[in-house]
Amino acid sequence: MNTATKPRLSLLRIIEMNIGFFGLQFSFGLQQANMGPIYGFLGADEATMPLLWLAGPMTGLIIQPIVGAMSDRTNSRYGRRTPYFLIGAIMCTICLFLMPYSSALWMAASLLWILDAGNNITMEPYRAYVADRLVPDQRSVGFLTQSAFTGLAQTLSYLAPTLLTAFVAQDVLDDNGIPVIVRIAFIIGAILSISTIVWSIWRVPELPLTGEEKADLDSKPLTVASTFGDIGAAIREMPKPMRQLAVAMLCQWYAMFAYWQYITFAVGRAIYDTSDPATAAFREATLTTQQAGALYNFIAFLGALALIPIVRRFGARIIHAVCLTASGCAMMLIPGVDTPMALFVLMLGIGIGWAGMMGNTYVMLADSIPPERNGIYMGIFNMFIVIPMLIQTLTMPLIYRPLLGGDPRNVLMLGGVLMIAGAIATMFVDAGRPVPKAMKAEAAL
Repeated sequence: MNTATKPRLSLLRIIEMNIGFFGLQFSFGLQQANMGPIYGFLGADEATMPLLWLAGPMTGLIIQPIVGAMSDRTNSRYGRRTPYFLIGAIMCTICLFLMPYSSALWMAASLLWILDAGNNITMEPYRAYVADRLVPDQRSVGFLTQSAFTGLAQTLSYLAPTLLTAFVAQDVLDDNGIPVIVRIAFIIGAILSISTIVWSIWRVPELPLTGEEKADLDSKPLTVASTFGDIGAAIREMPKPMRQLAVAMLCQWYAMFAYWQYITFAVGRAIYDTSDPATAAFREATLTTQQAGALYNFIAFLGALALIPIVRRFGARIIHAVCLTASGCAMMLIPGVDTPMALFVLMLGIGIGWAGMMGNTYVMLADSIPPERNGIYMGIFNMFIVIPMLIQTLTMPLIYRPLLGGDPRNVLMLGGVLMIAGAIATMFVDAGRPVPKAMKAEAAL
């Protein structure tokens, strides 16, 4: 997209274009807060439970690079990225509605595969759409606004079951042992998934392709061979800063995936002295964890907004290192908490880290990739997220008992160490430095 032809968007329009991300991240928040407990309610074993989370990394690894490459070559009457938003949102809506009715582990795991496929079909075309639509000096605002919506959406999705206890008791269970409040929260997520996407594409539609861009697409028709050829070429020609981000991404996403899987079980042991998912104490631990998750996501929401001027001044790289360090310190301290209030205090660090992960890395990426390849590189970059998740999923069952003593609190300790390692690795990335004042002045003209 020729940046000279792009209109600058007001802050309101940037917010509206990211409202669809709110629905998408509400869906992710429901997974993060509830899939571990749902698997526990349905009888999953703690050590092998990560294998039930394979859906996210596997579908992301397979789908996002392909969809990203396809969206770069798509030229439909509805736009370049929009068809993928709609298809993914419909899949998410159906699966969110069905998930709490799961009667067995295999059903819940299967629905998670389809749900994550839908999320992944939507995710990277959405990020490419933001990069497409904004002039370069507005991208930090766009991606950090997206990060803010991530924090807000996940705050509400984590908090939804607790809020629903005002109307339905937490111990009221469906026949499959899943609390009714969880079922209602998933139905709310299903409605938001489709409605917010429709709002964004209606209020801030994609820009029409220029004659030059249409001619370029006509000369490179969308085929299976061209799609995989584009992926291979893009990997070979990957910009150096993007390659350098791989180490930091490995550390931070291994840690965060482990956190989501085991935080409820760690809180159950640390605060409520239980490891039995069938007990009332474990259900109380689940609600406490969801409240803590809501808090760290709300902190991420506020933090992402606060980071906009800070990143502009100091650059995304150093600020991201600070964010990851805060998260790592918090993770290492969580196993020692003995009250919910102490846990909530530590969510400050988790929230700051999460704001950085969802915003700063994409600021660094968008600054280093060619605009005509936004879709494919956003899709390939997701491999830097899902491969660490896949490694974590496959290695955790091997080390959970022999090295970590079968204690979920030790998983969080490991996560904290990896977050700090990710902060160190971030400082070696050749991207995300402050924009020189001369360039800022030129961009403002």
